[in-house]
Amino acid sequence: MSAQEAFKGLSSNEQAVLVDVRTRAEWSFVGLPDLRAIGKEPILSEWQSFPPSGPRPEFVADVSDLLAKKGLDQNAPIYFLCRSGARSQAAAIALTQAGYTQCFNISDGFEGPLDADGHRGTQSGWKASGLPWIQN
Repeated sequence: MSAQEAFKGLSSNEQAVLVDVRTRAEWSFVGLPDLRAIGKEPILSEWQSFPPSGPRPEFVADVSDLLAKKGLDQNAPIYFLCRSGARSQAAAIALTQAGYTQCFNISDGFEGPLDADGHRGTQSGWKASGLPWIQN
């Protein structure tokens, strides 16, 4: 789904949560979705660490634990976000396979694809859609 559709879902459902699966470096240097206006904050859990070496084996357990700490069960809507939609899709599939019933991938991620000049964040995704975000 699009970033705007995800933000609408996050805004309209108290149980909905955003899981940002990018790396710590991306959160620090590129920015984070800002959900304060809707009384939420994203769950931050790296799908893979930097440098990439495949998915972190503990990812599903970590996210499950963070969701449980928020009082959410396996039926809560979970929106997954990465840079451009690939890692978040894999993470959504992993949580679905673990029994979560409402996992959604934000298709263009936080920054979207590269534009003609080789830059991200200008065509689609969370930032280009004008959704709130902050720099750390």
